[in-house]
Amino acid sequence: MTTRSTRSTDIDPDAASRKGSLATLRGLAPFLRPYRRQFVLAGIALLFAAGATLAIPAAFKKMIDLGFGAAAGAGATSGIEHVDATFAALFGVAAVLAVATAARFYMVSWLGERVTADIRSAVYRHVVHQSPAFFETTRTGEVLSRLTTDTTLIQAVVGTSISLALRNTLLFSGGLVMLFVTSPRLTSIILGLLVLVVLPIVLFGRRVRKLSRDSQDRIADASAVAGEILNAMPTVQAFTREGHEAGRFGASVDSAFATAIRRIRARATLTMLAIVLVFGAIVFVLWLGAHAVLAGTMTGGDLGQFILYAGIVAGSVGALSEVMGDAQRAAGATERLLELLAARSSIQDPLQPKALPARTANGARVTLDQVTFAYPSRLDSASLSHLSLDIRPGETVAVVGPSGAGKTTLFQLLLRFYDPQAGSIALDGVDLRDLALHTLRGAVGIVPQDTVIFSSSALENIRYGRPEASDEEVVAAARLAAAHEFIERLPEGYASFLGERGVRLSGGQRQRIAIARALLKNPPLLLLDEATSALDAESERLVQRALEAAMVGRTTIIIAHRLATVQRADRIVVLDEGRIVESGTHAELVALGGVYANLAALQFQTHAPVAA
Repeated sequence: MTTRSTRSTDIDPDAASRKGSLATLRGLAPFLRPYRRQFVLAGIALLFAAGATLAIPAAFKKMIDLGFGAAAGAGATSGIEHVDATFAALFGVAAVLAVATAARFYMVSWLGERVTADIRSAVYRHVVHQSPAFFETTRTGEVLSRLTTDTTLIQAVVGTSISLALRNTLLFSGGLVMLFVTSPRLTSIILGLLVLVVLPIVLFGRRVRKLSRDSQDRIADASAVAGEILNAMPTVQAFTREGHEAGRFGASVDSAFATAIRRIRARATLTMLAIVLVFGAIVFVLWLGAHAVLAGTMTGGDLGQFILYAGIVAGSVGALSEVMGDAQRAAGATERLLELLAARSSIQDPLQPKALPARTANGARVTLDQVTFAYPSRLDSASLSHLSLDIRPGETVAVVGPSGAGKTTLFQLLLRFYDPQAGSIALDGVDLRDLALHTLRGAVGIVPQDTVIFSSSALENIRYGRPEASDEEVVAAARLAAAHEFIERLPEGYASFLGERGVRLSGGQRQRIAIARALLKNPPLLLLDEATSALDAESERLVQRALEAAMVGRTTIIIAHRLATVQRADRIVVLDEGRIVESGTHAELVALGGVYANLAALQFQTHAPVAA
């Protein structure tokens, strides 16, 4: 007996939180790396824009000292010339600033959109390859929230905040250098005061990060509630629970709002403190500068230049605090997305997959050897226990038994949605774990009990079974499944839109679409899970006849509660509590007088009227 463990695919909520807050943004590097050229171009534009901005105060210094100063003295004509030249230079600087800013905006906006699209595609591609165990513990609404809201936050950072952070860092550095050049004494004083700004930014930044994460979690909760209710709207309305569900969603939205307000309050406090402290320090230093001009130790042009550079430095610090808040929010969003990308399915392709033998005329052989399995969410309760079964090529085997006996679990293992904790399953002599998932599932067709119809036309819904199939092949499969006639009666025939989840069709019509899809795939192994459960008597007769024809040349396993649909099976296997308790033909099992005979008696027995 072979024993293999099944790993959990739960998201690790602590994986990302172990990293530093902004360090989490390094996880975006693989998505940014392919666009180095665009980053370089944006950086060049950024340098030109920052340089033009830093040139403006120097121009004003010359205008004050050489223009106004000369005009106040003997050289009025020379002063006017200096003013004219200065304003001409300012216009040139403004033109450079305008072009560079426009180029920077275009490049970083392009980067934001492109990187966000790449992240969404990567996360979605990763999620759709997860095993069903992942979706046992992860709500669909939460995944959708991460794909939309969280990626939008990252888009704001990549498309705006990174550029603003670099721009204001350059302005801060350049402005600081020019402040030292203008007045080392005043600059030293203002730097000492600006240190006081760092502490509240750091402290409140941590709080904003935590609240940002909480806010996104509450939004995800609201999305999950909405998705669940919208998918079950007929049931909600049938039980007149619209008001209750609207109230439940409203409470979830209010919780998200309250968390968002706490985040906004923290950010507002951070911004207020930064502005008050920065500009308070600047006003104090400018007061000292004004006294220096009056004392004759500093020119008016120097003071004007110092004021402008101080304003640039202060503005860049304020902008950086705002960017820090956005970055903290994006860090929380990045954590959540990285958690999704870090989730690893326990169901993986083997490193060296084997090939299936060439298909025979009779179908596939299925062998189960001492299979034991329990779902990851309830490991203490085995759904299948030491189950062994050998199904010959071309054989039709019906699996019956009470609810919870393990019938559907068997199908999930055959499709390798899960791996057994013990034992093995082989298809044509090859262990399922040695096959590539696409190879295995390409050889299996299934008609599930819960039929899935996509928001598309009837033609495309059937063609989902084999995308390369021609229209003629689709129609032929529909005829086999007794679906052709009702599809032809639809307003646009095979081109008719079936609505979300097939709401425009009856249950029986949806099931026949699913049967046609499986028949179009033409697999060597066909799994039928209550394939005729939603059909009326006439449709069931037509589909049963079609299925019997479709079973020729392939192995078929049927799950059925209605025993009338399995009486012609080559063999009937009775499951109870995950074990095979009986096996044989319908006649043999009825004669045995066991579990199957009791089930048959309940369904086929005709009760005589009781005498008065």
